[in-house]
Amino acid sequence: MHTRVCSIFALVMTLFAHPAWAQSFPQVTWADCLAEAHRNNPELISAQEAVVQKEAAKTIVKSGVYPQVSASAGATASKAESSKRTESYSAGVSGSQLLFDANKTGSRVEAAGETLKAAQQGYRFTSADVRYGLRSAFVNLLKAQELIAVNRDIARMRRDNLELITLRYQSGLEHRGALLTAEANAASAQFSLTQAQRSIETAQRKLCKEMGRQDFAYLEVSSDFDIRESPAGKPDLETLAGNHPSTLQSLANKNVASFNIKAAQADFFPKLTGSAGATKTGTHLMPDNGSWDAGLSLTMPVFEGGLRFAQVAQARAAFRQAAQDALSTSSSVIVDMQSAWQGFQDAVDGVAVSKKSLEAAGERSNIAEAQYATGFISFDSWIIIQNDLVNAKRSFLEARANALLAEAAWIKAKGETIEYAQK
Repeated sequence: MHTRVCSIFALVMTLFAHPAWAQSFPQVTWADCLAEAHRNNPELISAQEAVVQKEAAKTIVKSGVYPQVSASAGATASKAESSKRTESYSAGVSGSQLLFDANKTGSRVEAAGETLKAAQQGYRFTSADVRYGLRSAFVNLLKAQELIAVNRDIARMRRDNLELITLRYQSGLEHRGALLTAEANAASAQFSLTQAQRSIETAQRKLCKEMGRQDFAYLEVSSDFDIRESPAGKPDLETLAGNHPSTLQSLANKNVASFNIKAAQADFFPKLTGSAGATKTGTHLMPDNGSWDAGLSLTMPVFEGGLRFAQVAQARAAFRQAAQDALSTSSSVIVDMQSAWQGFQDAVDGVAVSKKSLEAAGERSNIAEAQYATGFISFDSWIIIQNDLVNAKRSFLEARANALLAEAAWIKAKGETIEYAQK
């Protein structure tokens, strides 16, 4: 029996003496992660390109307000069997100008401008999502790093406990159940440490993904668990909601629908276009026979089977839908912010409570260890206090990480973008 106990103890000592995760990886700060994600995150780049597309679309629509000028040139050669070869050349320029369309083009330009605003707010919304994902990955890696240290500390404590129980068991002062319990606790601590060491790579890969890295790299984050946002004082949720990207995007979509109604109504009015052109033709490369033309073109719908009435009705329905969507979005934003603010406050308060619990558990553990060594308390009472300390250590880490995640969720709920850096 003595040989078996010594073998188990030696094995556990070996496992704890050689931690699997002892490498030192390159460190990155929160500012480093923000800068890299701003450059490389594919979701953010995609949202930027969407804005560029809408800028181009507005320019395309606006081009209809300006004169449309085109130039042409041509050369032909022909020959019949009974005649000589002939050549002809031509060059010309023509242009047209929209003179009146009941401001349909103007309404389409305004609609394109509002569509651009919606895309810009869509970028802000995506940026807020990217920041939250990046911050969550950063915090989770920080937590994973700290969890290894916490579990290593717990493993050391369990090792010391096993050493003490082994000596007492060998001396006949403790029963076999105590020894087996100590062995089980030591094995559980080693498993938790190994599990934490394995999970570190998952957290590293997640952070690399959020930063937009195409190639995985081992890294560590350099930070603490301090909260930068102030949880004191209730914010003005209505004011914050008014500047939220979701609210502004829905308002822009509502404005688009309003201008689309005007554009549809303009189709009931005539459209007047002016045109002019000049052409030169001849048998030489520089033709000298010139001609010109100028005119006005007026078009007006007479009968189209109710097409334009249906288009106006469709545009009005789209506007009513967009108006209700805007109301719903504003209300949802306020509710989401309230929920995130409450969660942030609860998480911050939870850290203080968890810290007190850890302090109490540590003090009880120190007292209980001395009492157990002198025989004032039983093994069963002592191990319960030890378990409370283990749980308190892990709970305190969990509470601090949750507070950082709740802070990130509150910042996201406000609609803050990736440019919203916190040192």
